[in-house]
Amino acid sequence: METMHGVESGHIRLRDGTRIAYGLHGSVEANARIVLLHSLGMDRNFWQPVIARLSDRALVLAIDCRGHGASDRPQGPYTVERFATDVHEIVSTFRFDDIVVAGASMGGCVSLQFAGMWPGLTRGVGLIDTTAWYGDEAVKNWEERARKAEDGGLAPLVEFQTTRWFSDAFRAAHPEVVQHCVDTFLRNDVHAFAATCRMLGIFDGRALLSRVRVPCSVVVGEQDYAAPPAMARALHEGIAGSTLISIPEARHLTPLETPDIIADELIRLVSGGP
Repeated sequence: METMHGVESGHIRLRDGTRIAYGLHGSVEANARIVLLHSLGMDRNFWQPVIARLSDRALVLAIDCRGHGASDRPQGPYTVERFATDVHEIVSTFRFDDIVVAGASMGGCVSLQFAGMWPGLTRGVGLIDTTAWYGDEAVKNWEERARKAEDGGLAPLVEFQTTRWFSDAFRAAHPEVVQHCVDTFLRNDVHAFAATCRMLGIFDGRALLSRVRVPCSVVVGEQDYAAPPAMARALHEGIAGSTLISIPEARHLTPLETPDIIADELIRLVSGGP
């Protein structure tokens, strides 16, 4: 574990032996606690632009999900329930309660699962570029992506991923951000990536929506075709009192494309909504 300039990083060993990497940002004296969960194929550094806007307002915990980043990569199968339980064990280790849990894409699925399983710990939920269910063709579509990775590695998927991640204008203006994401993506373990794809294919969190009784912000890029606006509307309609923001001209990774908007939404949740 290392601590430097208000940033602590290290690993926590879970009850099943898996080590999960984390970064803790901000001041322990802050009253607010925010937990951030990244998208498929990324790691906790995905959140750096948002964390930079939050760390003077909250203590922010960013996690490398199981199979990603510097966390262990145990053999699958994986489940969203297992990922949410990982988060619960880490939160319990830090004795966090009354937290805002927020995630992008895959991380949003895990955030929804966490909020549904542990409502007493949850102060607010940020569901960003995500869904409760990927639809009737989800198992087939995610299986195809998993098999492509297993058969040919991750490099052939890069062009498909980058066009989904960011708008054309953002890719042209910020090639360094795109390249960092590509580098992170290519560092993934193929088998862990495939197991995570299959996890998302079978995920169905629609029954969880009615359990979310705290302030909830649903955010989607207007041009997102990985988790399209219709999926965001289904989240919004299923969670009483939630808010819905559609970001013009943005695609799938809005915490990187529009970090000011995402940070503002998380600060609003920390403040209690509405």
